[in-house]
Amino acid sequence: MRWFVLLLVTTLSWSVWALDLQQAKQQGLIGEQLNGLVGAVTATSEVNAIVEDINRKRLASYQDIARRNNTSLAVVQSRAGQLNIERTPQGQYIQLANGSWRRK
Repeated sequence: MRWFVLLLVTTLSWSVWALDLQQAKQQGLIGEQLNGLVGAVTATSEVNAIVEDINRKRLASYQDIARRNNTSLAVVQSRAGQLNIERTPQGQYIQLANGSWRRK
């Protein structure tokens, strides 16, 4: 019986780590923000790790776009945020200007 509990706990913890961005968004754990980054709707260490990884990659991409277009990072982030929110499917979370989360 103990081995079964250990196996179950291990399997559950691996399934959380196996989440990708789309799965986390579909489960309501992560949402799109106005600044072009994602945020944790339900913060856990696993969700925060996904958010940090995605945002690191997005920021690098936004910085490259800003540099290539001779514009500010803030402009690129603002436009990306608008596009990401527009493209967010119904039922997933978006962050409002006041910081609260709402299902689209």
